[in-house]
Amino acid sequence: MTESSAHPLEEPGLSSRFVEPCILVIFGATGDLTARKLVPALYNLAREGQLPSQFACVGFARRAKTHEQFRNEMHDAINSFSRVKPIEESLWNNFKEHIFYHQSEFHEDEGYDRLNTFLNELDARLGTKGNRIFYLSTQPSFFTLICEKLHKAHLIYDHAKIQDKWSRIIIEKPFGHDLNSAIALQNELLQYLSEKQIYRIDHYLGKETVQNILVFRFANSFFESQWNNRYIDHVQITVAEDIGIGTRGAFWEEAGMLRDIVQNHMMQLLSLVAMEPPVNLSADAIRDEKVKVLQAIRPFSEKDLNTSIVRGQYGPGFINGEPVVSYREEKNVNPKSVVETYVAMKLYIDNWRWDGVPFFLRGGKRLPKKGTEIAVTFKDPPGVLFQNQEKRNEPNVLAIRIQPDEGSSLKINTKVPGPSSPIQPVKMDFRYGSFFGMSPPEAYERLILDCILGDNTLFAREDEVFNSWRLLTPALEHWAAIPPKDFPNYPSGSWGPKAADDLMAESTRKWRLI
Repeated sequence: MTESSAHPLEEPGLSSRFVEPCILVIFGATGDLTARKLVPALYNLAREGQLPSQFACVGFARRAKTHEQFRNEMHDAINSFSRVKPIEESLWNNFKEHIFYHQSEFHEDEGYDRLNTFLNELDARLGTKGNRIFYLSTQPSFFTLICEKLHKAHLIYDHAKIQDKWSRIIIEKPFGHDLNSAIALQNELLQYLSEKQIYRIDHYLGKETVQNILVFRFANSFFESQWNNRYIDHVQITVAEDIGIGTRGAFWEEAGMLRDIVQNHMMQLLSLVAMEPPVNLSADAIRDEKVKVLQAIRPFSEKDLNTSIVRGQYGPGFINGEPVVSYREEKNVNPKSVVETYVAMKLYIDNWRWDGVPFFLRGGKRLPKKGTEIAVTFKDPPGVLFQNQEKRNEPNVLAIRIQPDEGSSLKINTKVPGPSSPIQPVKMDFRYGSFFGMSPPEAYERLILDCILGDNTLFAREDEVFNSWRLLTPALEHWAAIPPKDFPNYPSGSWGPKAADDLMAESTRKWRLI
């Protein structure tokens, strides 16, 4: 197994980092995330020689289960969900010896004491040297409780006093449900660990295409020289899903699209697209520039809350030719629910680079297709030439596809062969899979490895979270005070409510088809 990995934003070979031995403890290990993402990610890291040989994964959950039962379940999960299938049995036979299970309720002190004893035994057996990562794949209401119990059982170290080993916490979104709750949660966690030990995971930041945004911008002079309000007309960021909320009705009733997608995923994409060049590629330098973008976003006025933000909820309709029910008919959903499944908004970043350039964001459930895309539309050239065309030339558009089919395309205008010389838009297309001959690694592979390495570049810092909530909390409060009267207001299988189209039409623009 290799013991090094390149910085996520540097060219391979320019730097290397030692992958230290450790134990990863997954709280809520019987949930879908562990089976679908986390253990398959660990398996692929082991398969590619990225995990240290002195490594163990311990599932922590409330259900009674043996080590062997948990291993068999994870074997089936890897076969079903790994990006590389089928499972390699010879690799699995070695890998499974590093997977264990620990049963306890989250609130039981005795369970954490037994965990401490068990982890010490694994240290002695596997040489993991006391290094710990605790992955909180649980409901947010358990975050503080688990950290409190880990601290009480001496499983979280005070790094000011203990230098020879480390402990880290990975926390799944959402981090709070508004600004005040996020600040309160942070203050609670800081009673038991430091900010440097907290890794707030957003799997979008682990995607290869997202990591490539900064390389795309700052390693290509012909893009960076035009990445400003002189050349760019507007930017669109779309996160579209064709699925509904499935079995997550209870969660979605408390979250909604603004909290679940916009506050984290879309704000992260926006900050990467709009940030200034960092002074270097260190975690703090990159995150400092991202925070500056969030701080520069123009706050919503009372008028903006009514005109610049659109919310929607899907009704019955058809997806891929099959009938689907409305949100209010989904399991564990209030039949009179006013929770949004669609959000569109217009933002402005009040700084030198982006003055006057609108950023349009939209995210929704039960849209015609799944896709996440950043589209940068450039301004038209002066209208002196080619004025006799039958139709206006289409603007140049740079589209960065986050998922699926990761890659990017640049739309340019070119002459069609022949004497009449019509102009037609064409695409210059780049796809990761076809160019490199393989699909990019799963986001969780990158992020878990970075946490082991102690690299928090691709994890959200507290001020990123707070500034994002500071922008969006007024919208949540406005919506709570003035419930919508038209829900559901878009049929499943459509691109959202008419008001979202009107939001673009006000400025003679329109949403891209993805």
